[in-house]
Amino acid sequence: MTFEELNITKPLLNALIDLEYVAPTPIQEKAFPLIMSGRDIIGIAQTGTGKTFAYLLPLLRQLKFSDQKNPRILIVVPTRELVLQIIGEIEKLTKYMQVRFLGVYGGTNINTQKQLVYNGLDILVATPGRLVDLKLTGILKLREIQKLVIDEADEMLNLGFRTQVINLLDTLPSKRQNLLFSATLTSDVEKMILEYFNTPLKIEITSHGTPLERIIQVGYPVPNFITKSNLLVHLLANDSSLLKVVVFVKSKKLADRLYDELELRLPGQFAVMHSNKSQAQRFAAIKQFDEGKHRCLIATDIIARGLDFSDVSHVINFDLPEIPADYIHRIGRTGRANKAGVAISFINELEESYQAGIEELMNKSIPLEELPEGLVISNVFSEEEKPSLMNKNYSSSKGKGMTGAFHEKLGKNKKVNLGGARRLGFKEKKKRKPVVRSARKKKF
Repeated sequence: MTFEELNITKPLLNALIDLEYVAPTPIQEKAFPLIMSGRDIIGIAQTGTGKTFAYLLPLLRQLKFSDQKNPRILIVVPTRELVLQIIGEIEKLTKYMQVRFLGVYGGTNINTQKQLVYNGLDILVATPGRLVDLKLTGILKLREIQKLVIDEADEMLNLGFRTQVINLLDTLPSKRQNLLFSATLTSDVEKMILEYFNTPLKIEITSHGTPLERIIQVGYPVPNFITKSNLLVHLLANDSSLLKVVVFVKSKKLADRLYDELELRLPGQFAVMHSNKSQAQRFAAIKQFDEGKHRCLIATDIIARGLDFSDVSHVINFDLPEIPADYIHRIGRTGRANKAGVAISFINELEESYQAGIEELMNKSIPLEELPEGLVISNVFSEEEKPSLMNKNYSSSKGKGMTGAFHEKLGKNKKVNLGGARRLGFKEKKKRKPVVRSARKKKF
């Protein structure tokens, strides 16, 4: 099927032609007629399958010109980066349309956003926190919302936005169409759907946890951080196919540490991004990486969901994630738009249990390769990589097998509970009542 067969209007079709999009993806093809019917929809599909266009195309197809001030379409997403990405997609699709749209998120001047909201708009894309802030000012009124889209709902709840999302659902007009799109469907999301959605139709393109077939997966058994760093440098220096690489690490601290290490060895090739970076730094890192100014982007899972980078050749899991589904989201940054991709994982001994969980979820093993010849393997472990002593059993009886300063207490120093004086036959002393002196009489 082509986009022309989806009953898309000429302005939208022209925009798609400019983007050189000819045929819809499976999620787009199935979602379009169902959303057009007005039913509540739950769309579940792998990352990189075109979920954003799947809901934007029918919503824009139905949107009629209006000069009213209050928004009619509300799209709620978990991160500011995703707000900007969706705004960019709306901008591309509305090239030949008159549509007022705005993206709002925290960390920016709310007064500027208040003025833009007051000027009037048709579509509002927002993070939950800033949406609540604007609503509390009284400038943003949601009483005319006709369509609600919750994008990456599971991630939104994982990030602690449950209260804001529930309060939002309680205050929106009851007569509205609800759309939810995500890569996975958790129990929390299912509970929310049962309570707030009206007999929704479910579209599921692929089962949870199944990686895109066009992504080649490979793993290396690597003992520690230093050896992982050596391997990453070796691959970048010797494999010319690593053109545009996202490197995932497990923490913000580790991201900064790895960046400092690699910048010394391959200067100018890396950008780093995590939630402790300022908004300007985060946007700059995304922009410079997407434009090819940096070869590698070192990041935490903050970019594993929703963000769409063009032509990512490789994803490298410097650390395996503990949650198997996060692995699927990570490797989904490559192999997009019908292009091949490669996912490489560095796996130490502690992460082998994570590997087992990932393979069980995928129903597929990650092939392991031997470390390259000449790679310097370190025997130095960081504090995080050292074995934990917490599970050792030191509860054996005192003195058993011990030498040195340990000695038995003298008999007179041992405290033994013998049951009290009465039990031993001693006469207890009667307790005297305290003497209470009466207050002196005042003389008048």
